[in-house]
Amino acid sequence: MIFGILKDIKEEEFRVICTPMEVHSIRAAGHEVWAQHDCGKLAGFPDEAYAAAGARIVETAEEMYAGCDMVAKVKEFTPAECAMMHPGQIVLGCIHPAAHPEEVDALLKSKCIAFTAEDSHRYGSPNCEAAGKEGALLGLESMLTVNGGKGKYVGGFAGAPGMNVLILGGGTVGQAALQVLHALGAKCTVMDINVGILRTLSNQYQGTIDTMFCNQETIASVLPQTDMVLNCVKWPKERTDFLITKEMLKLMEPGSVLVDISNDDPGAIESSHETHFDNPRYVVNGVVHYCVSNIPSAVANSTSVAYAAEMLPFILSILNNGVAECCARDGFYRRSLTVYEGYLTHEETSAIQNKPWIRPEDILGIADRKLDMAPPATVTRSTLFYEK
Repeated sequence: MIFGILKDIKEEEFRVICTPMEVHSIRAAGHEVWAQHDCGKLAGFPDEAYAAAGARIVETAEEMYAGCDMVAKVKEFTPAECAMMHPGQIVLGCIHPAAHPEEVDALLKSKCIAFTAEDSHRYGSPNCEAAGKEGALLGLESMLTVNGGKGKYVGGFAGAPGMNVLILGGGTVGQAALQVLHALGAKCTVMDINVGILRTLSNQYQGTIDTMFCNQETIASVLPQTDMVLNCVKWPKERTDFLITKEMLKLMEPGSVLVDISNDDPGAIESSHETHFDNPRYVVNGVVHYCVSNIPSAVANSTSVAYAAEMLPFILSILNNGVAECCARDGFYRRSLTVYEGYLTHEETSAIQNKPWIRPEDILGIADRKLDMAPPATVTRSTLFYEK
């Protein structure tokens, strides 16, 4: 098969889904690789490195879509990109389909086979780790007096106490943020609804962190003493309530910081809205908000290396085994199948957008096989199936 590495075109997206290292591996498996001109330049991988690894450098996206059996990128596909796809072409990216109805409609119209990468991770995405660690550092930068923060140093000085930090969510993102902030001397509290996670983290840090059950009441009880909040909760898209309301922000001291790493729309933070690196901060009720939606892109080289390594087995499984066999062998890959030749196969998207769907195992004809199983990607369920 011909596999294509696309250049991401989303604003301020600098990552690439495959580095020259993965080109070697894909070619070793017997496949041809095309790399769009400058696809990895901003992450530190020039065209010359891809060519040296054996990739064919292709100038335009039009050529890529016309000639490749499968194409991949980091972020979503625009309707203009979907218009270049052809029926049966395999596409892979962080589609976030439930939040992008126009993109889903365009993918369905193209009759391509699309996988959304964020649902494919068995052990959590490197992007989540990067978002947590880098988000913590960007929160500390936002705390600086010159950036509108109240000027507290994370670990304190002799005679001056360090910061009190509240981390909402103890998953991959929250644990990554905790690792950085705890190491720098912050006094950390982690909130989650999973007592097992809280117990594990408390044991891991030998009781040097505080843990609490996560709800609006417990959050409100600690906000007056909190210098920085990091939201790492993946908020169900059908919910209309919040963990932190605009009114609750008044409980915090002026110049406190809120970093919305999850940045869902709608999300857990009422006052949150997407920002970009060129103007990342704004203030609501005295609290400095940092709400850049693609934080991992700030460390594009490291994130690309880590992400490409994790995505390689998925890509090779599709190229070597075909879509049906790939989905039969790995339930996490199967649950990430989003559209298949004009049919929606993504449950959360069906529920949120009120569109009919079909289970991947049914449309692929593998339902009667012994399948590798995976938990649903979200808690959102849909029974709106296509009529037979």
